[in-house]
Amino acid sequence: MRDRIRTSFISVILAALSVPALGAGQADHDKTPYWASIGAGKARMRTGPGRNYPASWLYQREGLPVQVIETYPGWRKIRDPDGTEGWMAGALISDRRTGMVKGGIADLRQSPNPGAPVLWRAEPGVIGRLSHCDEGWCRIDVKGREGYIEESALWGVNPDESFD
Repeated sequence: MRDRIRTSFISVILAALSVPALGAGQADHDKTPYWASIGAGKARMRTGPGRNYPASWLYQREGLPVQVIETYPGWRKIRDPDGTEGWMAGALISDRRTGMVKGGIADLRQSPNPGAPVLWRAEPGVIGRLSHCDEGWCRIDVKGREGYIEESALWGVNPDESFD
């Protein structure tokens, strides 16, 4: 009996060690790729999933949208807006949805309609938090300046994606 309890206890410990606890930026996503953002002011991209791999980039732009293309316990392989791929610690990745203006200057409109009044204009590279996307438009907040932007003007959303 005692050996059975000890064996069960060891099995529980081994199972706990092999499955890291989910924390910030480590949501249990079933499918890749998925969109996320950098959740830290400084985040290193590495050539492999571990601190022993050399760093290839140092990101200093919290909120930068990234696409998670592969997962490994505690690590995420990401693609940045320039197409660079590498590994980042899962704790540095946030599930917060952001988008980055791409192409030319983009209009932020009062409503999701091409004829709606323009409230703001955003240059390429501007990043904002996305709260809602539907029918080709996304609600974006850029440091308190909110409006609707055409989905095609953003990096950080899939074509025709809908979410709240």
